[in-house]
Amino acid sequence: MADFSVLTLALDLLIIQAILGALDTIYHHELTVALPYRRSARLELSIHAMRSCFYGVLFLGIAHRAFQGGWAVTVAVLFSLEICLTLWDFVIEDRSRKLPAIERIMHTVLAINAGAFFALYGMQLWAWSHLPTSLAPLDLGWRGWVLTLFAIGVTASGIRDGVAALRLRRQRPRANPFAGLAHQRVLVTGGTGFIGEQLVAQLLEAGHVVTLLTRDPLRAAYQFDGRARCVRDLGQLAAADAYDAVINLAGAPIAGGPWRPGRKAKLLASRVRTTEALLQWLARAAHKPALWVQASAIGYYGVRDPEERLDENAAQGEGFMAELCARWEAAARPAAAMGVRQVTLRLGIVFGAGGALLPLLIPFRLGVGGRMGDGRQIMSWVHRDDVTRVIAHAFEDPAMQGAYNLVAPDAVSQAVFAERVGKILRRPVWLHVPARPVRAIAGEMAQLFFDGQRVVPNRLTAGGYTFLYPTLDLALRDVV
Repeated sequence: MADFSVLTLALDLLIIQAILGALDTIYHHELTVALPYRRSARLELSIHAMRSCFYGVLFLGIAHRAFQGGWAVTVAVLFSLEICLTLWDFVIEDRSRKLPAIERIMHTVLAINAGAFFALYGMQLWAWSHLPTSLAPLDLGWRGWVLTLFAIGVTASGIRDGVAALRLRRQRPRANPFAGLAHQRVLVTGGTGFIGEQLVAQLLEAGHVVTLLTRDPLRAAYQFDGRARCVRDLGQLAAADAYDAVINLAGAPIAGGPWRPGRKAKLLASRVRTTEALLQWLARAAHKPALWVQASAIGYYGVRDPEERLDENAAQGEGFMAELCARWEAAARPAAAMGVRQVTLRLGIVFGAGGALLPLLIPFRLGVGGRMGDGRQIMSWVHRDDVTRVIAHAFEDPAMQGAYNLVAPDAVSQAVFAERVGKILRRPVWLHVPARPVRAIAGEMAQLFFDGQRVVPNRLTAGGYTFLYPTLDLALRDVV
């Protein structure tokens, strides 16, 4: 029979393990790293799928059955296989990406907790192994039902990871806009971010030479398999180092905590100081690059009336976002005086696998999606593939110079966005978020959710650029 003092303690540890594992999966794998959207994560996703489905069966069995006799030996063997899968997962993770400190801490805690569970439950299995072979019913009270819920959840997670791995395997490689271009030596800031990651990967795959300015060179080296030169500061570059192009994408994420004075200073410094450091390097560089691609954002235009169409000639708006973008652009402007052709890209909300779209889709996937505020605010967006294609276009077209609105032609209201997402995901659109309480909590940052501007890409379309994703439906279907 079961020794409930040992068994219940083992099950309590298992419940803790399940809670911590769920947090690790949701926060790190889904939100932070977006594993289901990374082609490089196919093997890791396959391992997760096998392990999660394995957990689902074991959780359900542990919740309602005593594994007696030969069954105890079978479960012990299965636990050994699970440990092998976990060790394999650790090896694959270390090969594919540098884990952040918090994820390593979480994995360490999970490993310690799992060891304690295996020791205690192993003692119970040893006692059961001396009984006649059977799957005896076991009433564990609330613990049994909690484990049953976790069994359902972890199995669903495993199925999701398995489907994602299959989807990524069948997915055709995207056309590389940098393939076929003359050999380029490129200096990139912000190369590990949402846009930069795809940009750098495409440059490397096309055979160009890339140097990354990054706060974490080791992480960047992992991210790009050591194919890019990674430096922590521009002082590591010699005056003789030659580059054909500079792409400046660096900047701390805009969304996050409220824009209090300290956070505003951080957002400004991450953009302006990096740009000023680039200019100092440019001034002493013996070989000046031919092209400087400067990131900015449509926040330059401030909050505007939904009916006002804003092209590149529209005046700077008011508010912190407008000031941030204007100062960012102004910091880079002296490069033109040094004979460098400069292309400034005022980006809309960038859609792609992961990025800003991922948190926007979560409520809809859970069936609680809806409009934000009155839904009249305009969402000017662009697909990430179009961002890298426009940058490649700037490499090729010497006539490109000055500011460009990098947004798709199909700007929509937030209410229309919610309606189209609901239709594509086949989810109801009903839980509308009131603006007033969010504005009270988030302050000026709430502009990102409840205000907007209708921006049009006049200069790009006039210059003959054809968008790969000109409509919202095309972009959403590609990502979703």
